[in-house]
Amino acid sequence: MKKHLPNLFTCLNLFTGCIAVVMVFRNHLDWAAYLIFIAAFFDLLDGLTARMMNLFSPFGKELDSLADMISFGFIPGAIMFKLFQQSDFMSWPVPHSVLRLIQFAPFILTVFSALRLAKFNLDTRQTSSFIGLPTPANTLLIVSLPLIIMQSDHADGLLLLNPFFLLILTGILSFLLVSEIPLFALKFKNLSFKENFYQYLLLSSCAILLPILKWAAIPLIFTLYFVLSFIKARANPAS
Repeated sequence: MKKHLPNLFTCLNLFTGCIAVVMVFRNHLDWAAYLIFIAAFFDLLDGLTARMMNLFSPFGKELDSLADMISFGFIPGAIMFKLFQQSDFMSWPVPHSVLRLIQFAPFILTVFSALRLAKFNLDTRQTSSFIGLPTPANTLLIVSLPLIIMQSDHADGLLLLNPFFLLILTGILSFLLVSEIPLFALKFKNLSFKENFYQYLLLSSCAILLPILKWAAIPLIFTLYFVLSFIKARANPAS
């Protein structure tokens, strides 16, 4: 039974992601976001148990990617699609037939998430760190948007529901998913502060920012993750 424990967490990730899909299309974006945070926790547990118990397997690796394609591949595109539907893109002075096609542009995120997951499975350079934006990090940023809208004032809500902003964000995140930008992973081989300095710094920043800014802290943490990864890459070019 022990050898199947990581796969059990992976299946729970997938199951939670499937429920999140239902919540998205029932227009409960907040519940979808909460479910994705739970899915991310299960995703963290499957990797953690596999490392602690040395239970890596080709089957588990493939199952993990298939589960991630729902929770962290389809969901970001679906939530961005729903946010785009809430924007005023239909008022653009272009033919209605063109607008009907443009409305599906957010699903480009799902396509690039699939490309990212396929690349990750074949890229031997990403055993202890990442090259390109991981799909869970991308999804956590996107699911924070409807939560930020709910907690923010009207002006902030309008910015996050601006169709140009949503399309530009879709393009940027799609590029980052398949980019060659080195990013560190929250994987601890030991508890050494020196060896895990950037991981501890990011986690401590989360502990400080989240209680203060609540959901609005997530885009800031996302940006900090990139900044710290850049500093780490410059300070340790061989790592």
